[in-house]
Amino acid sequence: MPNAVKKLLKSHQKLNHSENMKVASHVQRDSKEWVLNTLMIEGCDVPFKYKRKKMYKNIKGQRVNLTYYVSKETVAGIEMEVMKVVRIKIT
Repeated sequence: MPNAVKKLLKSHQKLNHSENMKVASHVQRDSKEWVLNTLMIEGCDVPFKYKRKKMYKNIKGQRVNLTYYVSKETVAGIEMEVMKVVRIKIT
């Protein structure tokens, strides 16, 4: 694990890190100033979400390292668990 990730994990207690995860699907949607990205990871039923300023290449099938927070989001009156990604690195 890189030193930058170790430093983040040490300073933010609720932050999680997973390595070598395979992306099952990757969706990008425009939302005014941001592009909202949603990843589904193989073997995991919870979406991983993050924002970028511009569209990015599709990373479906790639292996990634993710640093994220567990969060909740309400969609159509139903509360769902989501992962808010703060760092993503393609391996």
